[in-house]
Amino acid sequence: MLSHALVFAAAALVLLVGPNTVSAEEPVLDQVIPLPLTAAVSEKRQEFYSATQPQLTGELLQAYVDRRQQLAQFDAFDVPAPAPALTEEVLMGYIARRQNQALDAIEAADLTQRPALTPEVLSAYASADYVPTIKRVKLAEGEKHCLAQAIYHEARGESREGQLAVANVIINRAFSKKYPTTICGVVFQNADKGRYKCQFTFACDGRSDQGTERTAWNRSVKLAETAFHEFQAGERPGVVPDSVLFYHTTAVSPGWGSKYNRVATIGSHIFYSSN
Repeated sequence: MLSHALVFAAAALVLLVGPNTVSAEEPVLDQVIPLPLTAAVSEKRQEFYSATQPQLTGELLQAYVDRRQQLAQFDAFDVPAPAPALTEEVLMGYIARRQNQALDAIEAADLTQRPALTPEVLSAYASADYVPTIKRVKLAEGEKHCLAQAIYHEARGESREGQLAVANVIINRAFSKKYPTTICGVVFQNADKGRYKCQFTFACDGRSDQGTERTAWNRSVKLAETAFHEFQAGERPGVVPDSVLFYHTTAVSPGWGSKYNRVATIGSHIFYSSN
């Protein structure tokens, strides 16, 4: 009996001092980080937004004006309807992130004795002059591209000031009544008349107008972006005076140079204003 008791005691001692098989460490969960959206997913998401959000069209804008007029005339409950008003909050709903020139088309209207915006004015604009924002953005991108081409081909070896001076002349012409009113119109004026009969040689020399030097082209694109935004706001780069409409390189001496006022020399270009 004594031997049995000793055996049980020894077994109990082993259980008390033996290694613990239960881990004391808390389980660690890996941090879950969502993967970035792929190009395909982003494209699908954009397609979804485009499909679910109505496009601002002339018909939609006209329907909005008609609805506002109907609500203004509704008096079935004998409650005076408020005068129709086009508030800033309402109009801001139609303005995209980029500049929207939606109100430019009604600048010629005589608004001296009446509010600047009325349902009638907006209705007339919607039916005659409204252009969707998407189309305006495409036109703006084309204008910036034309300006970048001119900067690249005319002054890619010049300083920032010299390149902006060329852009300044093009914008001055677009604001002048003597030239086309668009950037592309100014840059490619008379390009269809034949080789070397246009305003800017690169536009009608028979060679590609696209830039081939990547660094110089990227720089021209950035400067064109800056200059075009100023043009959209009715401003100019300010490198040369607003009256400067002509320039030529210092390597040539054209006969027309004596007919205008020499204003500045920037890099390898001499700039002139009309008399």
